[in-house]
Order: sequence, then C-alpha cells, then structure tokens
Amino acid sequence: MTQDEAAMGAGAVASSGAQPENKPENGVAVAFGRQLKLLRVRAGLTREEFGKRVGYAAQSVASFEQGRRIPQPEFVDKADRVLDAGGLLVALKEELARSQYPAFFRDMAGLEAEAIELCAYDSHIVNGLLQTEEYMRAVLGMRRPLLGEETIEERVAARLARQKMLSRWPAPLLSFVLEEGALRKRLGGKVVMRGQLEQLLLFGSLRNVELQLMPLDREDNAGVDGPFTVITRKDGEQFVYMEVQGRSNLLTKRDETQLAAARYGIIRSQALTPRETLGFVEKLLGEL
Repeated sequence: MTQDEAAMGAGAVASSGAQPENKPENGVAVAFGRQLKLLRVRAGLTREEFGKRVGYAAQSVASFEQGRRIPQPEFVDKADRVLDAGGLLVALKEELARSQYPAFFRDMAGLEAEAIELCAYDSHIVNGLLQTEEYMRAVLGMRRPLLGEETIEERVAARLARQKMLSRWPAPLLSFVLEEGALRKRLGGKVVMRGQLEQLLLFGSLRNVELQLMPLDREDNAGVDGPFTVITRKDGEQFVYMEVQGRSNLLTKRDETQLAAARYGIIRSQALTPRETLGFVEKLLGEL
C-alpha cells in the first residue's frame, strides 16, 4: 500500500466517521475464484482431481471457486504450481489475506503490515495481537448477532496471521496498555484465561514488546474515552484507529494523531511498568 492509497482509504473512513462490518460479498475472493475455475477447466481437471493434487476436498475447491471461502496462502501456492498459473494466483495472495478481515478493519490491517511502531490501549478485552486461538474463539463466539462458524474460522485465521507482526524483522516497536478488568473477565472459562495469561507472559518477555497493566485501583487514568491504537509508518506518518460495536474510525489529521500519541504517553506513565505488569499477571495466574 502506498502512502497515497493509505491516505485515500483512511480519508474515506474518517469522512464518514464509520464503516459497516459486512458487505454483500467479498469481491477479491470472487475474482480469485473465477480465475481459479478458469485455470482448472483449462487444465482439464475436475474439482475432485484438482482437489487430490492440492490436498483439498472437492467441496472446499467449490467454495473457493464460488468466492464463499477465502483460501489459505498454502492453497494459493499449491494451486498456482499445479495449474501452471505462472504466478497469476500468487499475485492475489496479499489482497486475499487482507480480505479475510471484516470490512471495517481492512485499512487497519494494511497499516499494521507497514508499522514500525504500534501503541495500543485496550479496556475490555485483550488486544487481538496478543490473543490465544482459544481466547479468539471465545470472544468471537460471544458476538451478537451470532457469527457463522465459517466466519469465525476465517477471523481466527486472520488474527493468527496478524501476530506474525510480533516476530517479523526488522522488529517493530510494540506497546500495549491493558486494563486489569479485561484480565479479570474469565471469557471462555478458567482454562482459556489461564492460557491467555500464560501467552501474555510469553509475549511480554519479547524484546520489542512492552506490556503494561492499568490497575483497577488507579485514581488517575487518561484512558477514560476508551480504546485506541496509534500506528507509525516508516515515513513518519501516524494514524489512529478506534473501533466500537463493529464500526471503526481511522484518524489521519496530524493534530488529531499527535494528540492521541500524547494521550497514550500519559496512559503509559499512569500504568504499571512492564516488569511490574509481568509480576501482576503471574499473580492473576495463581488466583485461577
């Protein structure tokens, strides 16, 4: 994504103030599916024959061709080789990956991929970049109206893919401030929360990650206006992402992003230090 493209996308969201979660269809998946079917038919293969060569059931192939499911990167690579597509399918892989996200998050997903620094304040659930797979399923399963199982699987896969950000190189600087209340909620039950707390200890020990907890007994808390994320790109441009009730807002104006960054700095100063936070998480683990 170029700077102009990001600005255009961000401007579209900022101007409307919100973006709906669902669209009638995923245009990228539909386009990929049509191309996949064309190449398969050209190769003289039935869905069953093609499926055996790439290790997928004919029913899955049909779903991909009809744009009802988004294929995983491994499938795209195999399909390109088996159908001798010469990179035609692989060229769509990045767009397919972005299209896995709900519509309101797609601009943010692109910015995350380019970020050299990300600072996130969360108040009611653990940030998606830090969630375990079991915690993801618990959170997504509680959405109302209910999400379909296929949608949940796609979103879990997308969130897990986002977590590659924590280990990529050059390593981005990642800072997370999380309200204690989010860790007191036993979403999914004790076993799920135990796994989540253990993962926070693991991620919090990474050199490029600073995890801080905002205790419930703090009398000063500049996060009263709710969760937000500040993203900085290599070119120095900053963006602020906010999300609520399946709708999002992406701020791009310099005065707004600078104020948000300053607010985040105040929140960090009011929270526990990273070392204190890891000790607090260990204490919570002992209480489960």
